[in-house]
Amino acid sequence: MTYQIPRGTADLLPDDSPAWQALEQHLKDFCYLYDFREIRTPIFEHTNVFKRENDSSDMVNKEMYTFTLPGSKTSLTIRPEGTAGVVRSFVENKLYASPDLPAKLYYLGPMARHERPQKGRLRIFNQFGVESLGAKSPYADAEVMVLAYSILKSLGLSDIRILLNTLGDDESRSAYRQALKDYFAPYVQDLCGDCKRRYEQNPLRILDCKVDHDLDCMKHAPKMSDYLNEESRTYFRTVCEILDRLEIPYEVEEDLVRGLDYYTHTVFEIVSLNREMGAQSTVLAGGRYDNLIPYFGGPEGMSGIGWALGLERLLIALQAEGISLQEAAGVDCYVMVLDEQARLFAFEVLTALRAAGYQADMDFQGRGLKGQFKAADRAHAKHVLIIGTREFEQQAVTVKNVADQTQETVQAEALIEYLDGQEAAGEHGHHHEGHEEGCQCEACRGE
Repeated sequence: MTYQIPRGTADLLPDDSPAWQALEQHLKDFCYLYDFREIRTPIFEHTNVFKRENDSSDMVNKEMYTFTLPGSKTSLTIRPEGTAGVVRSFVENKLYASPDLPAKLYYLGPMARHERPQKGRLRIFNQFGVESLGAKSPYADAEVMVLAYSILKSLGLSDIRILLNTLGDDESRSAYRQALKDYFAPYVQDLCGDCKRRYEQNPLRILDCKVDHDLDCMKHAPKMSDYLNEESRTYFRTVCEILDRLEIPYEVEEDLVRGLDYYTHTVFEIVSLNREMGAQSTVLAGGRYDNLIPYFGGPEGMSGIGWALGLERLLIALQAEGISLQEAAGVDCYVMVLDEQARLFAFEVLTALRAAGYQADMDFQGRGLKGQFKAADRAHAKHVLIIGTREFEQQAVTVKNVADQTQETVQAEALIEYLDGQEAAGEHGHHHEGHEEGCQCEACRGE
């Protein structure tokens, strides 16, 4: 029987981990600067956390992994996105009672959606997101967008732009929904099956359809800007003025509605203009939601805004622009064993190195000198620690600095102090040609 990974999933292999770790740390570091703190929520929630009322989104209607507990009617869903779970936790744990709002939170973890796998879009994907909860202010909107844009620019992405729109408040959106229903009424039969459903549930979502995008009726649909009340116009105008003042470039895109039903007022995407991204050009997206906190039982009138990005999609965008994140730095020390009787002593040295905070490894396959040198080279070792019969008898270690090929024999009890001193002062022992195949020094002869 052949065991294979499920379709739409991917293994993160050790050689890929350094780039992921560097990216995750970069995201966390920026959140620290903006005083966003980490929150971790369960990987599954009660289904009604995500499936709310008459939700028209594809995520809710077609893509959720939902299951029922054995012997129970309890319906649970593996989280398809991060916002709903974070808002549920914000309300359940009464974080809204803090005198210092908004609560600024970030999350990182796997999400699951049953959709057609394609480049940058997996069924299990890793998402990073931020949420600013409890204060409705155009400055909070601007803050999360500036954070998002700053993160992407600091990574070196240049072929990006912010697309920005407003969906207005409930009153404005209600008027716009009716205008869209009136407009699309003669064309309903021409729309795809999903849009026929959206017409009844939320006609704004028709504008986001990829199937019907090129129909003539889509090109002349009413614009949201014509149905905004004065409060919504003023709010959006202020958001734009703040971004202008901070010289954050953006384009107002009136067809932008986003894929989730809970958005109100500000919605935005940051897209890559690089051709290699193809149809999956959206790197990051988000918006404000006025009604989600009250839905979960929080205070009426309390709002939030946030965004999320898929790490897989972001790594593809970086690759498309030729940007390489941090590669494996290499181990601090690689312990080489020249004689089997010295192996236990060498393992003691290895353990002591790790206890002192040095990243270290050694050979466990019983390879010869040449094989161990190749292993140390593949590990990008900064120091090679050679232990043979002579070192074992003297309870010492021959330390070779790979960068400048200097070498010195050090008593094992003084090894950590010696390595600390080298790091601090850059001092090395006497020059030696190095332990190569055929080397005749005492350590390599095993004397």
